[in-house]
Amino acid sequence: MKRGKKYIESAKTIDKTKQYEVSEGLDLALKTAKAKFDETVELHVRLGVDSRHADQQVRGAVVLPNGTGKDVRVCVFAKNDALKAAEDAGADVFGGDDLVTRIQGGFMDFDVVIATPDMMGTVGKLGKLLGPRGLMPNPKTGTVTPDVVRAINEAKAGKIEYRLDKTNIIHCPIGKASFGVEKLEDNLNTLVETIVKAKPSAAKGTYIKSCVVTTTMGPGVKLNTNKFISA
Repeated sequence: MKRGKKYIESAKTIDKTKQYEVSEGLDLALKTAKAKFDETVELHVRLGVDSRHADQQVRGAVVLPNGTGKDVRVCVFAKNDALKAAEDAGADVFGGDDLVTRIQGGFMDFDVVIATPDMMGTVGKLGKLLGPRGLMPNPKTGTVTPDVVRAINEAKAGKIEYRLDKTNIIHCPIGKASFGVEKLEDNLNTLVETIVKAKPSAAKGTYIKSCVVTTTMGPGVKLNTNKFISA
């Protein structure tokens, strides 16, 4: 993969053999954010589990204290009073069977999907469309709930979902480069502490294998995970 000049220059400032303390690593990562747009800062956490086993899955959601810096578009499946409540709470898209038809027709202008439990039979028709995009509502992440108002507020406030990929790594945005080190560190600590609490009882050995922080266009910076391992 060919890298750009800015990336190569930034990579030279990072010691690949070193694990940086969180604030230092974030500061270094922010210095690599040289794009003309406000780059997203992401955390990549490698876990000592095997995602092929059901009892070693790690999945959930957490509200970041400083949000993600992204304007989240929320889609809600509900009916009757819950549908009205979703509209009043600021859902960007809401409906029932009519919304299923729109999505089947190609409409995908949303970032989060929330559904009341009585709508999951309807939403199930969209499994092949929403599933691969990570948008299928799930009770574990609080997106299948009778309390649509709370779910909408949390999504808008910066709630993110985390889940293992096939290589046992969790990839999550923790904010924008413009946030600065302090706010990003708050978000990072909240996310990692939540992942630590979600450790499966079947997990053996070192749980947090590595943490790497990156900006959209920048190289990865390895973080010292000792404080999380002892948490």
